[in-house]
Amino acid sequence: MNLFKKSLTALAICAVSAGVTLAQAAPIELKFAHVVAENTPKGQMAIKFRDLVAERLAGKVEVKVFPNSQLFGDNKVLEAMLLGDVQLAAPSLSKFQKYTKSLQIFDLPFLFKDMGAVERFQSSAAGQNMLSSMSDKGLIGLGYLHNGMKQLSASDPLRVPADANGKKFRIMTSDVLQAQFEAVEAVPLKKPFSEVFTLLQTRAIDGQENTWSNIYSKKFFEVQPYITESNHGVLDYLVITSAEFWMGLDENVRTELKKALDEAIAHGNAIAAQKAMDDKQAIIDSRRSEVISLTDAERSQWVEAMKPVWSQFAAEIGQDNIDAAISSNN
Repeated sequence: MNLFKKSLTALAICAVSAGVTLAQAAPIELKFAHVVAENTPKGQMAIKFRDLVAERLAGKVEVKVFPNSQLFGDNKVLEAMLLGDVQLAAPSLSKFQKYTKSLQIFDLPFLFKDMGAVERFQSSAAGQNMLSSMSDKGLIGLGYLHNGMKQLSASDPLRVPADANGKKFRIMTSDVLQAQFEAVEAVPLKKPFSEVFTLLQTRAIDGQENTWSNIYSKKFFEVQPYITESNHGVLDYLVITSAEFWMGLDENVRTELKKALDEAIAHGNAIAAQKAMDDKQAIIDSRRSEVISLTDAERSQWVEAMKPVWSQFAAEIGQDNIDAAISSNN
């Protein structure tokens, strides 16, 4: 082989080697799909995570955020995740019922007195163990993201449990939430979140339960003349990924991603806490809906009526988990 041909061969080998190197160096694409707008706590958390990863893992990982159900709704995203079509999502805790029973604890009525208690429980050994409760199904929880405490809205005032008798309330797909409303002789209806405003506006349903930020952002207060400040439950999300994807990452990359995610979740939770206060005040200022404050005696009636739901689901959730949640109130 003459010198010219040898040179061409060497160049070709170098080119192929360079191509392989470039292919290996291509950043890992991480698709983060969620169902809400970018100006929500969850939306802001996702953007913060994307930006932190771009700053710290440039060239190694690229996060692409898909808000507003652009890729998948909460009912389909977990199946898509197991197929590798999306790597990160943050559905509400009620959405995991078919994968694990333990997370139903967050739907139990009047279990947590405030968001501080929720935070303490989620940070405890029992709360952290729940993150891995779906590992046998191929899913790993990476952290809890807050929305806030739930309130009751209705077309008529709700002061005592008897006021809910016979009324239709929209709920998420959750057996616990169904039992919660049945405990006060109400009629729970499992309906998509996207349909709630129209159902309320047309009086197809009488009421619903939600956080201050959801009641405000979705304008439920405009079609519900009464909101009872019950703080009877919590609406939080679980940031979730597939075990196959997560464990397939280089350990250093995985460590950096978890650090970035923890910071992003803290950022989102701070926004959620502020938004709950601001949106509650905005609803009061609008004078479109009357906010009802329960007396201690009235609240006690709701607690006593709904508390039997705890024992109804204790076997599925684990009494030890419920006990740990109760202790978080102190």
